[in-house]
Amino acid sequence: MEFIDPGMLHTELIVEDAIESGDGAGGVVREWVEVATLFAHVEPVRARMRYGADQRQVDITHRITMRHRGDIFRRMRFRRGERVFAIETITDPDETGRYLVCETRETGR
Repeated sequence: MEFIDPGMLHTELIVEDAIESGDGAGGVVREWVEVATLFAHVEPVRARMRYGADQRQVDITHRITMRHRGDIFRRMRFRRGERVFAIETITDPDETGRYLVCETRETGR
């Protein structure tokens, strides 16, 4: 594990959680609500083009590092303006309870 410089945690992100409710027709409506604001380091990892159904799609992944919190779960997402980062994995990189590293997939761009 490399050293994490706490001074790098300067990007403000909003943490959102999904609230699901019935739509009255047997379906589900998902609404995203803000649950916290935090500072993190956002690092691009990979951008990849893929093609399917006559469309070009771009997959962009990021690694988001933050101070440890016990209230971050995979069902949540991060938002910065119009950019949305869906959480795919959450790890404690050195198992000391100091930091969390989330691998994310950017959506909404």
